[in-house]
Amino acid sequence: MLQRKTQTAAFWRDQFELTQEDLDYVHELVLDASSPLTTEQLALRVIGEYQRRETSRMESELSKGKIYQPDKLYEVGQTLVFPAMDFSVGDVTDIRPGENPEYGDFSVIAVKFAGSSKGREFACDLQTPHRLNQANGQGIVEEGALLTSQEIYDLYQDEITESLLYALEEGDRHEEFVQVGDYWLLADMLADVHIGHLNIAEALIEMQARPLSSQELLKEIDVDADISQPMQIISINHALSSDDRFDRVGNGSDHLWYLKRLEPKEALETPPLLRPHHPRYNRALLSVELLQIEWELDDEWGESGIGGDVPSIVPSTSFTLIYPHRRHGTLPLSSRTRSFFPAGSEGRSMVTIIDGRWGKRFTAWVVHSGRYVSGLKEWMEEHNLPVGAQITLERTQNPGEVVIDYRPRRMKREWSRFATAEGSALGITFEMNKIQITCEYDDYLIVSAEDTKELDVQSQRVEKAGISMDELVEQIVPELTKLSPQGTAHAKTVYSAVNMLWRCPPGPVFYALISNRRFRDSGGGFFALEV
Repeated sequence: MLQRKTQTAAFWRDQFELTQEDLDYVHELVLDASSPLTTEQLALRVIGEYQRRETSRMESELSKGKIYQPDKLYEVGQTLVFPAMDFSVGDVTDIRPGENPEYGDFSVIAVKFAGSSKGREFACDLQTPHRLNQANGQGIVEEGALLTSQEIYDLYQDEITESLLYALEEGDRHEEFVQVGDYWLLADMLADVHIGHLNIAEALIEMQARPLSSQELLKEIDVDADISQPMQIISINHALSSDDRFDRVGNGSDHLWYLKRLEPKEALETPPLLRPHHPRYNRALLSVELLQIEWELDDEWGESGIGGDVPSIVPSTSFTLIYPHRRHGTLPLSSRTRSFFPAGSEGRSMVTIIDGRWGKRFTAWVVHSGRYVSGLKEWMEEHNLPVGAQITLERTQNPGEVVIDYRPRRMKREWSRFATAEGSALGITFEMNKIQITCEYDDYLIVSAEDTKELDVQSQRVEKAGISMDELVEQIVPELTKLSPQGTAHAKTVYSAVNMLWRCPPGPVFYALISNRRFRDSGGGFFALEV
């Protein structure tokens, strides 16, 4: 079968771009649809339309003459169609014997194409096999062996979606189309939701002090009664999403609206110390022991690759608190904790956290793209939890509620590594001091800072100066080894200390340890300075 353009990767990856004709087609699709269409639905319809047009054009061109095939004999004056030449049409102007012993007896025809002053020659009456030979052109427009619209979309989804979204969002006619979530409709199909309606919505949410659904807001907001309720809901959702005062905090397909000014700062903007760095490193050089330690840490930005998320049937889980999360009162969305909270890839979701000690209930915010849950600062302060504390999460009957607790122990003063920031770009030193601890904790991870704000400033200096992971580890390890009678520092401790200034998963930290000739692997996860 002749290869169609729409069956090739080159077309969809390099040539596909929506034309005015395509936008007319999409406009009619959305206008005639009984409900808004998703980006994928539009893409599938456009792909199908391209295939239909291609078949129609092929059939039209083939009707203009006889299909050229090398094994057939033609006459002067006969009109031929050449599918392999984008269905060019030409007339046979001459015929002569062929001259090539390899092919035996055959003829050569001269063909004159419209718009071209020079003719071209083609073999005919050829007895040897040729790929263009097909009985009566069979297979030229045959559909059975072609990729379907869905198969094409699955193969080239990124390129097709990018071209479609560019045309609808930024093209010459972008004002005609409106996107609400992943659904598309025409701008003139929306109900008029004006600033007065939005002000009422703001007041309603503030009075209720909780997120409200579109349906709840529409009970108090009068929009065009001639428009169907589904379209009213779409209209209010579009208007709210276009106003900076409002934030969609629902889960999945639900639309719940809240006010950004009522959300904690950490939910709206990821703090610098929670933004991960991913320096390149040779992961293959990490030992099995270090990989095991990485798995134990279960950093939400790590790449341990051992197993997946904790299944939703598991009733509880535990993890250890690292400095960036303790500093900002957040929890990590890691493989052990992610399934306990609403799923998502962007935006925010609200959950209710229940204090397992005191039964107190409070609101927390799941920041999907940042991989953390914010709003736990007060709870951590109330229970005086240190870095390295072992935290537990427990499911409830309500998927929007999670019980949080820690493993208690009798209050006792324990040693902790205290970080002090200095003025230079790499200025951080450590000393040992005692702090009161009332929970189980990982002694390798525990680090503290009396002046957390100064440490924040130092973290910004490190970022601005472009300090590398190797430089950080080079400076931090000697500071940590001096605190140990054995003159060693555990890999976990180095990771914990680095993350006081520079958010980074364990892998690059561990690689910086093993690749530095100043440090010697002492076994058991410990490193010492080379003498």
